[in-house]
Amino acid sequence: MTEDLSVPTWLALLALAGLLVLVLGVVWLLVSVRRTRRRTEELVAAAAGQTEALRAELEALGRRLGGESASADSAPVPQGSGVAVPEEREYVITELGHQPTDQPRTQPRPQVPAPVVPAPVFADIVMRESVIKTAALAAGLRRALSPEVRNRIRFEMKREVKRSRKERRAMLKAARRDWESRGRGEPDSTVEVAS
Repeated sequence: MTEDLSVPTWLALLALAGLLVLVLGVVWLLVSVRRTRRRTEELVAAAAGQTEALRAELEALGRRLGGESASADSAPVPQGSGVAVPEEREYVITELGHQPTDQPRTQPRPQVPAPVVPAPVFADIVMRESVIKTAALAAGLRRALSPEVRNRIRFEMKREVKRSRKERRAMLKAARRDWESRGRGEPDSTVEVAS
């Protein structure tokens, strides 16, 4: 026996192919990570820009509202007093994106006709609503007819039957006592006179 190890050629080629696939996989992962990181950084930068724009708009709105509330308050509340001052003005948040107008509206908004939906879209909307309502009904029926609910209903029915039987027995005993007391000619002790 020789001490040299001989490796079959096919095994060496298989190991090289596996190593090549491994290297290609690592390179592909690095490229996809860089692409994802770049895309994430772009999204973060865009979100930061939008946040700054919203912050500026919010500060402008706060300054405008702060000026209005300062002129509307006759007695200023000391800072740090912990007293909350309710505002009398109502705000409509759906007009937040529109240009601010300090004058109240004297004319109503013109009526905008409702958008016309094409027939296939309308049919799709109706079908979706019908499917949703049917699914909700089926889920409710499935829950109502489940064994747990049926057992609970059966238990409540038995309890109600027992209660009504007990009440009927009590009424029968009272009627029997009343009848027996009238039959003997004794004064009725169970009947109370309402005054």
